[in-house]
Amino acid sequence: MSQGSEMKKQRESRCTQKTISLLSPLGKIQVSGCENGVHTIQILMDVAPAERSGEAPLSCVVNDSPAEMSPELQRCIEWLQAYFSEPQTTGSLQLPSFHHPALQGDSFTSRVLRLLLRDVKFGETVSYKRLAEMAGNPKAVRAVGGAMRRNPIPLIIPCHRVISSSGQSGSYMGGAGDHLKQWLLTHESRSGKG
Repeated sequence: MSQGSEMKKQRESRCTQKTISLLSPLGKIQVSGCENGVHTIQILMDVAPAERSGEAPLSCVVNDSPAEMSPELQRCIEWLQAYFSEPQTTGSLQLPSFHHPALQGDSFTSRVLRLLLRDVKFGETVSYKRLAEMAGNPKAVRAVGGAMRRNPIPLIIPCHRVISSSGQSGSYMGGAGDHLKQWLLTHESRSGKG
């Protein structure tokens, strides 16, 4: 390894994470990341999802944030704000970089999550079985479920769009967030494909 790439690797491993809290229709969301990219998005499930009355836009506002925010975190916040207020516009936004070990390298989990992000668009769903086939291993349905459970960037990497072959929505956030998954799928279907 060259000295330059070794220094870059050391710099990336010593990243300084910052956390931003947002208030969304799902309750509080915490986004953590560094100058290299987003590490995690956590839905804290502190309230029931907001009911959407009529066509009133939903909002997602910054609750608290560090004094300085990396461009990657800013990009993530802008994406989340668009997702809740004008979700059909998210396809035209630049995604933030991701800096989480589960999304690095060529593990089955990272491959499945990248496929999901790239190929399953807003308002669409895919079965666990079909996602396993897309990842090149049709028998890895349970492994796809494991990859969804390990997704560090929910919402942007849309694990809520992965459903069972029977058409049932399936589990979300270990079963504790099943109502959120249903809310997200309904939010996308009401907002129209974009």
